[in-house]
Amino acid sequence: MQRAFCFHVVNKMKLIRTLIALAFVATAIFSCQGTKENKAETVPELPQVIVPSFNKDSAYAYVKYQVDLGPRVPSTPPHVAAGDWMAAKLQGYGAEVVEQTFEATSFDGKKMYLRNIIGTYAPEKTKRILLAAHWDTRPFADKDDTRKDEPIDGANDGASGVGVLLEIARILNANPLPEVGIDIIFFDGEDWGNDVSYQKPVALRDGWESWWCMGSQYWGKNPHKPNYSAFYGILLDMVGGKNAKFFVEGYSKQFAPSIVDKVWDAASRIGYSNYFVRRDGSAITDDHFFVHKYRNIPMIDIIPTDPSNNSFGSFHHTHDDNIELISKETLEAVGQTVLHVIYNELYN
Repeated sequence: MQRAFCFHVVNKMKLIRTLIALAFVATAIFSCQGTKENKAETVPELPQVIVPSFNKDSAYAYVKYQVDLGPRVPSTPPHVAAGDWMAAKLQGYGAEVVEQTFEATSFDGKKMYLRNIIGTYAPEKTKRILLAAHWDTRPFADKDDTRKDEPIDGANDGASGVGVLLEIARILNANPLPEVGIDIIFFDGEDWGNDVSYQKPVALRDGWESWWCMGSQYWGKNPHKPNYSAFYGILLDMVGGKNAKFFVEGYSKQFAPSIVDKVWDAASRIGYSNYFVRRDGSAITDDHFFVHKYRNIPMIDIIPTDPSNNSFGSFHHTHDDNIELISKETLEAVGQTVLHVIYNELYN
């Protein structure tokens, strides 16, 4: 009897301890759930950004239109027609358009009537991003084996960057950015430079720092708005070639490493790392160099290079730079990447 009583008591104590343990576990689970709910309330998730789709067919059509006009060599009828068309397109896509006209003499003594074309979106916004490309074409095919004295079509070297930015302008008009202002600049006079690997060196004159990039040099010293500045800039140069590879240009890494990361990260996230390669390329004196020098704007250059020989490709400054060289897929890779960067800017 005594043994039975003790057995009963022991079992009852075990039951009580089990019930207490279960209650403790239940309380702990409830407490943890409550903590998660409180945490979710105090640290909200970032909103999902809807980035518009880049229309590669539209961008290609803009490139082809320029090529069909003929080589856009400064002071020629195709150059005038292309400039008028670009200004009208920007205005039609809702931009506030300003033009800078100026004269310069080329290294080989030719008078050039040059024209920077600037389109501004949301001019009241203080945070600004600068997007740019050059729109003139080389007046001679100095790297070609034939017809060296004839101008090139410049489908990639000039027209491609313009085509991508005009498509972005169309998208900005339909899908305005909420808090960021965009300035699109088409620089003139970039490509009539003295290539000393093929041409006799000519001493600089008239205050120019380089025979290349005259439009950006002029704008850098004479911005379209006094004391103009931007959070950062992206330059597009030769961004439409088939099988293009965009390595990290040297001055971009030096002047704007965080912007390099921003752009190459965006390309990787949306599946374009085969175009945007994280490998150092050459430092190139391009329009972004003078934007940084004169306006102190951190600007990168998206430009195709071959690090093995520091070249831009066999098409460069030859008659092979024609519409057959242009890839809609390359235009899309660059355009969609830039769109992802600027539409996510509020959350970067």
